[in-house]
Amino acid sequence: MDKKIPESFLHKPLIAHWQIVSAFLLLYDAISVSVSFLIALWLRFDCRFTLIPQEYYSAWQRFIPFYTAFCLVLFWGFKLYQSIWRFASFNELERIIAANAVAGLVHILGITLLVYRMPISYYAMGIVLQTMLVVGIRFAYRFVLLLRSAREKKERAAHRVMLIGAGEAGQLILRDLMKSRDSQDRVCCIIDDNPNKWNRYVDGVPVVGGREDILLNCEKYKIDRIYLAIPSASAEARRDILDICKETGCEMKTLPGIVQMVKGSITVGAMKDVAIEDLLGREPIRSDMTEVFRYLAGKTILVTGGGGSIGSELCRQIASHDPRRLIILDIYENNAYDIQLELRDKYPDLDLITLIGSVRDSRRLDEIFTEYHPDVVYHAAAHKHVPLMEDSPCEAIKNNVIGTYKTAYAAMAHGCKRFVLISTDKAVNPTNIMGASKRLCEMVIQAFDKKVREGRPFDMPTLYTHNGEFSDPVSKLQLPADEIRTEFVAVRFGNVLGSNGSVVPVFKRQIAKGGPVTVTHPDIIRYFMTVSEAVSLVLQAGTYAKGGEIFVLDMGSPVKIDTLARNLIRLSGFKPDVDIKIEYTGLRPGEKLYEEKLMAEEGLRKTDNELIHIGSPIPFDTDEFLSQLEPLMERAYANREDIRETVEGMVSTYHPAGRNGCDAKNPVYEHLAAESALAH
Repeated sequence: MDKKIPESFLHKPLIAHWQIVSAFLLLYDAISVSVSFLIALWLRFDCRFTLIPQEYYSAWQRFIPFYTAFCLVLFWGFKLYQSIWRFASFNELERIIAANAVAGLVHILGITLLVYRMPISYYAMGIVLQTMLVVGIRFAYRFVLLLRSAREKKERAAHRVMLIGAGEAGQLILRDLMKSRDSQDRVCCIIDDNPNKWNRYVDGVPVVGGREDILLNCEKYKIDRIYLAIPSASAEARRDILDICKETGCEMKTLPGIVQMVKGSITVGAMKDVAIEDLLGREPIRSDMTEVFRYLAGKTILVTGGGGSIGSELCRQIASHDPRRLIILDIYENNAYDIQLELRDKYPDLDLITLIGSVRDSRRLDEIFTEYHPDVVYHAAAHKHVPLMEDSPCEAIKNNVIGTYKTAYAAMAHGCKRFVLISTDKAVNPTNIMGASKRLCEMVIQAFDKKVREGRPFDMPTLYTHNGEFSDPVSKLQLPADEIRTEFVAVRFGNVLGSNGSVVPVFKRQIAKGGPVTVTHPDIIRYFMTVSEAVSLVLQAGTYAKGGEIFVLDMGSPVKIDTLARNLIRLSGFKPDVDIKIEYTGLRPGEKLYEEKLMAEEGLRKTDNELIHIGSPIPFDTDEFLSQLEPLMERAYANREDIRETVEGMVSTYHPAGRNGCDAKNPVYEHLAAESALAH
């Protein structure tokens, strides 16, 4: 049977290009080796052939053919004809010097012992000249290619780059850019705060001054891209430099941090877009996870909503603390599958269980708790989008409130040791149904904790549903208090940078499309924290739990969303209101200008971590509240339009937002309103 010959073989040349180059190199080396020692004689005798004694010339003439042949064999053995010289480096130079050293030694011994003793200068100059000629032709080829590449790169450069940082990281980035054939970046100048480096050069690029000279030199060198290569800089220093850079309108990139230096991965590929958290002006929150490690090690942990942005980060950090088993529960299979693949790849020895199910499904929860008996539950499953929940308020109640109740009920019924609710600052004085539903979740947790602490048998509604019909397949919980060990706590924090559906990813998508960037109100403010920071503090707060607490995470100072949007536009290399328009769309239903972390009625108590506080819960009638849950669920499943009025009767601090969606009497808003009036 005939086989088709690949087309590449049909067109393959008989002699490869590199073989032709090697043949020319071999011929060149033969001439160079022969001539170098003749030139050495000529130099020894005042550069006049007539002065060379006949015995010296005859000795050279008789010995050189054998020596040349030996050198060619030697060079072949040292692989001087197989290297790719466009990539010649120190390794090739070492081999050339070693080969010529061996050849020189053979020449000295051979001609002296077998032919005639020559002048010492002949040996020295001959070896030096031979080495220079052999090295020169090979590295000249690389040098010409570098010059040609630099000229071509300069001609096709699409971006003129300012490099900030003339230290080790900056030099590595600069050289990586120079070596890259694909990069269209050309570094035109370098900024460094060390005056000792000013008016000097790094690989031909001038160091033009310190951070105060950034704006001047961006204009002078027509810079359109800035690389910040100071991985060891503090957060405050980075913020100060970036505050100057963002006024230039240039696109900015930065190295993630000092870890790049440790890993030895300082390359252009390691650069990342400047993240908005770089402008927060504070060091990342470093939590002491030792206590967390001790608490979680060897325990079975259940994370509901484990595929979400908060839930998945909880799973990552828990997985790194050596649990006996980690159970991920999520209703969205794609999210659950993604975090499952990630954790199995990173922690192959982890006993990982990934389950699909809803926290609304009492029977599914009962199956899970019966089979796996989790010691700790982190309840992150929730609907969190304010505008969507305003349009579907009954879904907020069913998923957030009833889902939390059912999960907490299952945890208590099966003797779970600790239940941690992930709450939000929107639960404080809520003006939207999502915030009110999260406040109800907190009240559920407080009610469960109070019942556990009463130290007597008690009844609690089970709230089981099946096909819309209410039933009670499991008898009401009537267990002696000494058999119930569950500690119920809630952790409240604000907005998380980069989480699913948060404002930053939305702004980035709008900027990528060319705008406009939509902001609801010029004075709206929010508290921000990174996902890893928030989850680390959630885990640590969970270790402080005694039962019934609402832990409040210190989110720092609030940030104006308008400022956030403008900074993101500048960080992307555009000018706000010039290249990218900002449009104010008005507050959405249920949205507030401000977010509070505590209610006015609550006080704060300290913990061992200065960033974690404990709020004193507002007292409420637990029995009355629990009796209201079943009617609340009935209205939610019936999609009653009066669900907000029902919630308002249960949450005294819930006041559905009017047209403005804000309380002008709030001191935070008053301050911002006054500030805005002065600005205009």
